[in-house]
Amino acid sequence: MIIVILGPTAVGKTKMSVELAKKLNGEVINVDSTQIYKNLDIATAKIKEEEKENIPHHLFDIKDITKNYTVYDYQKDCRKAIADIINKNKTPILVGGTGLYIKAALYDYKFEEETNDNQFEDLSNEEIYNKLKQIDNNIDIHINNRKRLIRALNYCLNNNKKISDKEKTNKLLYDVLFIGLTTNRNVLYERINNRVDEMVKNGLLEEAKKIYDSNIRTKAIMTPIGYKELFPYFEGTSSLEECLNNIKHNSRKYAKRQYTWFNNQMDVTWFNIDFNNFNNTIDEVYKYIKSVNN
Repeated sequence: MIIVILGPTAVGKTKMSVELAKKLNGEVINVDSTQIYKNLDIATAKIKEEEKENIPHHLFDIKDITKNYTVYDYQKDCRKAIADIINKNKTPILVGGTGLYIKAALYDYKFEEETNDNQFEDLSNEEIYNKLKQIDNNIDIHINNRKRLIRALNYCLNNNKKISDKEKTNKLLYDVLFIGLTTNRNVLYERINNRVDEMVKNGLLEEAKKIYDSNIRTKAIMTPIGYKELFPYFEGTSSLEECLNNIKHNSRKYAKRQYTWFNNQMDVTWFNIDFNNFNNTIDEVYKYIKSVNN
């Protein structure tokens, strides 16, 4: 059985995955699209080496930030990692918050290799939306969801067909248990805000400044929350406080979108986190997994 630990940012997925791996003879596979890349550590909340506790971790730090990496690539890499772990009679434990990566890896999704991965920096959301409407009048994507608009337009251009004609499936290819970690929304938002402050103490500004000075503006840089929001500070057009508040605001919005995606797309069993004693939640999740397996 494959275990998936999912949920919004800042709920403790990383710690849960390591503890379950120890209990279930498991290995961890990254399902966060930003942690694929090397040298994006602090803003992406990437697991530190000492936090791995000698548990093998896969698909972290596998691509340079100058290189393109698509969901098509991830699907192949993740399925290979799953097969390798299962062949060792161990438990694959997927952890992360990128919903499309989870779907791509575990469901009967068909992806074609993407020859075009334009980010359309020169176009507004409305302009991208209108281009999509010209190709496919049946699109059902909110105009404010730029990430999905870009993905949809690239799909149409890559495959010369409508995104609405793309085959959709809820067929799982594996025996999977989806474990969701959650908490009260106000508590979550406070944790997100506090984590951003902690990232600053841990060197976020230095990490972001190095990226800013490199002039690299690939998808790897412009997608994560925490780098591009600081660029106006380095340019002298916004205060540090304004930029940090923007990171917090965007992170809270992202957490809200994650909840919507997971609840609409997957059969998730949710567990409320006991932040006063995280071991209580670990035990609760472990007992649930054992009960399902028996």
